[in-house]
Formats: sequence, structure tokens, C-alpha cells
Amino acid sequence: MKKYISLLLCLLLLASCTSSDEKRSRVLKVYNWADYIDENVLAEFPAWYKEQTGEDIRIIYQVFDINEIMLTKIERGQEDFDLICPSEYIIERMLKKDLLLPINRNFGKTTDYIPNISPYIRKELEKISQPERHTNDYVVPYMWGTAGILYNKKFKTLEEVSTWGCLWDAVNRGKILMKDSYRDAYGTAIIYAHARQLADSTITVEQLMNDNSPEAIALAEQYLKSMKPNIAGWEADFGKEMMTKNKAWLNLTWSGDAVWAIEEAEAVGVSLDYTVPREGSNIWYDGWAIPKYARNVKAASYFINYLCQPDIALRNMDAIGYVSAVATAEIMEAKIDTTLELFSDLSYFFGPGADSIQINPIQYPDRKVVERCAMIRDFGDRTELVLEMWSRVKGDNLNTGIVLLIFAVFGALFVWIVWKRISIYKQKKRHHRRRRRIRR
Repeated sequence: MKKYISLLLCLLLLASCTSSDEKRSRVLKVYNWADYIDENVLAEFPAWYKEQTGEDIRIIYQVFDINEIMLTKIERGQEDFDLICPSEYIIERMLKKDLLLPINRNFGKTTDYIPNISPYIRKELEKISQPERHTNDYVVPYMWGTAGILYNKKFKTLEEVSTWGCLWDAVNRGKILMKDSYRDAYGTAIIYAHARQLADSTITVEQLMNDNSPEAIALAEQYLKSMKPNIAGWEADFGKEMMTKNKAWLNLTWSGDAVWAIEEAEAVGVSLDYTVPREGSNIWYDGWAIPKYARNVKAASYFINYLCQPDIALRNMDAIGYVSAVATAEIMEAKIDTTLELFSDLSYFFGPGADSIQINPIQYPDRKVVERCAMIRDFGDRTELVLEMWSRVKGDNLNTGIVLLIFAVFGALFVWIVWKRISIYKQKKRHHRRRRRIRR
């Protein structure tokens, strides 16, 4: 009898596990940056997936605001997200640690839209490939852009902000907002510290931004600390809104945020613009990847393919202000603006025939701008040293003297509180004795 009961329990357990697996196969867990996709595009995916595969899918969507938080959840928590959207240096780190799965491009009857990605961006991301793990087998680029200066045209001219030196100019004291991004701050400082060598072409932006030697870190710290009196605040997302309200003159920010701010500011009569300083800057890339602990690789791969369609890419761009890595004729035609006087060379991105087109230079930087920019690679085992430097610059850390002073103050306060309570207790005891004597 016991044997039959055990067998029955095993069958029930097996059925329960099978049911659970089937339910999970109908769920797609997506982990993305906040405000980084058109909500309607997201909502329409289940119907598109059903049409392509005949299968139902439900999306669980969560957001993050720091790359490292996302990485920690995947690496240490082994969270079973099916799809994530890391930046290039985190992609490199995840490839090193074997935390990603290859993208399954067996889409059956569905067209493979992934080849719509610009060869330029695919080539750039191949630089972070690891032995036996090529980036483009594991990642499909999503959005990209530059780091530069968003400025208020009422207070600053293009000539004044055409060099990173404006961030160190005392005339802008208290009028600058900086992205709370140690990588962008580090890159900016180390570039400006070598402005003369860059002008003489004796060194490149790529060499500088990826030099994380102790000497380079110390130099970046020196320059960032000297700039600090000019900084009104370190911001993660509020800078673009502050700029639309005339609260600051300059904002070191990303091109996508600049596009949003310029459009919002124009609606309220504030004139903003954006530029990449002549010394050069950081050019970044975000991409979709399937983490090691994903449980629905098929749906994740289809979702990536879905986003690579030109019409979907355009909708996402219009919604969030950033620029898609999709580079088709439809995208280029949709983005051409004949009211612009400036003609840009975008042949590096769209290919032959795009060497002189009227297009928003903030979203699509001219070839000359791109050539003076570079991708900041993963700092590797020097990351902690750079973070410690960044903490000292911002004043987040406390040196030993301050720590001892704080302990001394709290220690004295604790002794005073104890002494005070003992005094009150003794006083009450004396008072109680007096009352007893009086009663007698």
C-alpha cells in the first residue's frame, strides 16, 4: 500500500512540475531601463508572437536604473529574466563571466530582421568579444548615442561650449549639472587633461578613456576635484528637466536625454542645444541579451527580432528620444529633415548614398564627430579603484579623521545621556525618600 501511495505522490509531483514549466513557457520576463521602450510596442508583442508562433505569451516587465544593479541580480541572485538590456561595458563583463546565452535565430516562417542592424555598430561591439564568444552571437544592439554638453543658448554660445574646458571655467560656477556616471566623468576628465596631445594627434580618445592605470586614475581625480566647485548637482535623470526650466546653463548628458530636453524646452520658450566637444567623447551602445538563467529563450529571441523591424524601431525612437541601431532605408527616409541647413555624412551608419543628408546631428552624429569619439571598455579589476576615486570626488567617502570625530561625538553624547538618566533616577529616588519621611 505504501508503495502505491509513494508512486501516486511522485506522479502528482511530476504533473505539478510539468504544469509549472508549461506556465513559465508562456511568460516572457523582460528587464529594461526605465522609459526605454514605447509602451504600445510592448503591449502589442503578445499578439504579434501569437501570429508568428501560434503560442500565447504574457510579459512580466521590470525596470532598472543602474547597470550594476541588473548585473548583480543576474550574477548573484541568478534571477530568471529572459531578456535584459545592458550597456556595452556590462556586456563585455557578462561575456567574460559566461553569463549570456546565444540568441536563437531559428524563427521558422518569421523573417529574420536582425540583419537590419547597422554594420558599423555590429563591428564596434565585436571589439568586446571574448575568446570563443563573439558579441554578435549573444547581443543585438538596441540604442546608441554620445555623451556631450546640453546648453542653454540664452547664457552660452556654441563657441563657449565647444570644448570640455567650459566645465572647468569659473564663470560657470554653480551653473553645471553632471551625470552621476563615473565612467562619463572619468572619460571627460582624462580627455580634457590631454587636450593638447589630442590636438597634436599624439594620442587617441580610445587610448585615453581606456587607460585605467593608477597614474591615469589619479590624474582624473585631480581634474574632477578641481571642477567640483562649478557643479550645482550630480543627477541621474532630473538634469534634462532642470535645463528646460532655466535652472542651469550646462549639463553633461547623453544625446537621447538632450533630444527630449530640447523638444520639451521649446514648448515652454526655452532654447537649448547640444554638442560633442572638439576634444572627443564617449560613444555608447545598449543591446538586448539573454541571460544564463533565462527560461524562455524562444520568446526572448522573437522579442529581439520584433524590435528590429523598421516601423517598430521608429516608434521606439519617437517615444524615447534615443537612436535605434536599425539602419534601413525606411529609417533614413523617415528621419531626413529638409528644413535643416546642415548636411551630415552618415555613410558609416546607413551605407553608400548617405554621405550628405539632412538629418538631426544630435541623434545621428556626423562621421567627423564619431571619429573623435570612442567606446569606454570595461575597467575590469580596476573598476573598484575608479569607483573609490569617484566616491572621493563626490565626497561620499569619509576619511579616518572624520570617522573618529563622529564616533567621539556619538560617544560623548551617549555618555551624557547615560549620566543624565542616572542623575534623573537619583533625583527621583531622593525625592521619594523625602516624601516617605514626611509621611512618617
